[in-house]
Amino acid sequence: MNEQLPFQQVDVFTSTPFQGNPVAVVLDGNNLSSKEMQAIAHWTNLSETTFVCEPTDPQADYKLRIFTPNNELPFAGHPTLGSAYAVQKHGLSPKTEGRLVQESGIGLVTIIPDGDQMFMTLPQSKQTSIDPEKLMQLTTALGVDPNRVKAALTIDLGAVWMTLQLDDADVVRSLRPDMEKLTVLTPEGVTGVTVFGSTTENEDAAFEVRSFAPGEGVPEDPVCGSGNGCVATMVKQLQLTDGAGYVASQGYCIGRNGRVEVRFKDDGSILLGGHAVTCVEGQLNV
Repeated sequence: MNEQLPFQQVDVFTSTPFQGNPVAVVLDGNNLSSKEMQAIAHWTNLSETTFVCEPTDPQADYKLRIFTPNNELPFAGHPTLGSAYAVQKHGLSPKTEGRLVQESGIGLVTIIPDGDQMFMTLPQSKQTSIDPEKLMQLTTALGVDPNRVKAALTIDLGAVWMTLQLDDADVVRSLRPDMEKLTVLTPEGVTGVTVFGSTTENEDAAFEVRSFAPGEGVPEDPVCGSGNGCVATMVKQLQLTDGAGYVASQGYCIGRNGRVEVRFKDDGSILLGGHAVTCVEGQLNV
């Protein structure tokens, strides 16, 4: 190919450039093969790179394909929100005013702009327990005392995370995982491990979150939408907060502070979102 494609790099879950979690968005992926998409994602070396394509579902405004440096994903959170922000900035007119509908590997995802934030409705989760022996191995790889794990589930939101609630935010921040061990312990089809713990009352977020996906070429994801979606699922199930939602912090440990807002709706659905900002805009030569 010898073509120029519109391109944005968007920091998600922040309104401050060079914080949050970056996603590379190729705004016209229609003529790219899967192999070419994977090569571009490997080159950007971000946790995810997305490709906006013409939808095949008449209800959708666009189709999104999502790639880590190593694999294609059926769904991921911060790429969904960052790509929605990018297509809106690029001038896409949605079929229904006030919302964007994205076609993805898990079906249709609705994204709702709210002021200068974007929110998506989380897919229905599937949950399974983690074998006690496997959990012991995970705690060893994470470098955490098993007695400091309060709850653990494998949660599938399209992206699958082994999700652990730890004693508190300080324990979460202190982790120094063995990435080689985590890679070996992550089964095929599972993205990685997300951990979270409650903060103190004087902090501006209810939980500190970290997400590790070394098998996907992402040792630590700065601010992970699907990981936070799994956390939100556990928070709701375990009734860890009062009220209609909360804010989580992620990225502190790698200098990429981000904030994720979660809203629990009366109909049982969960909205997850935050701010976004474009840091790079131009043409990709392919």
